[in-house]
Amino acid sequence: MTTSSPKLDFRLRRNAHGRLVYQGSDGTLIDGVTPVRAFPISAPESGCSLLDPAGHEVAWIGRVDDLPQSMRTLVQEALSAREFMPRIQRIMAVSGYATPCTWNVQTDRGATFFVLRGEEDIRRLSGHALLIADSHGIHYLVGDTRALDKHSRRLLDRFL
Repeated sequence: MTTSSPKLDFRLRRNAHGRLVYQGSDGTLIDGVTPVRAFPISAPESGCSLLDPAGHEVAWIGRVDDLPQSMRTLVQEALSAREFMPRIQRIMAVSGYATPCTWNVQTDRGATFFVLRGEEDIRRLSGHALLIADSHGIHYLVGDTRALDKHSRRLLDRFL
């Protein structure tokens, strides 16, 4: 039995300014659509909505991987720009155990420092994942606390 990709009733392209343009099967053009994942952390591979500039959904994509290659590339590029979320691989040092404090971390995007305003800025996600928000609103993901080295876990445990 063979499976085929779902039939799409829209097209996507970039305009001269680099914004995504949605073209519906009825010829409707919407300039500046934005792809937004339904569950960017818990299920990033499924469920993506295309929103118009006013934030209204114009199309639903069940799986980005099911899109034709050209459209998949456009959507993935837009999602990457929107979903900047470094993954913490190691906690090198913490300036103190009272907040606010400065964290020195190694991420998948390089080494960085950030300020943790309060312990409430560390949120538990499903399983052993954490989401840490810095003082500028940038979110850092710890995919699995068990995968961190002993030193990193010890520093992190003081805040949990």
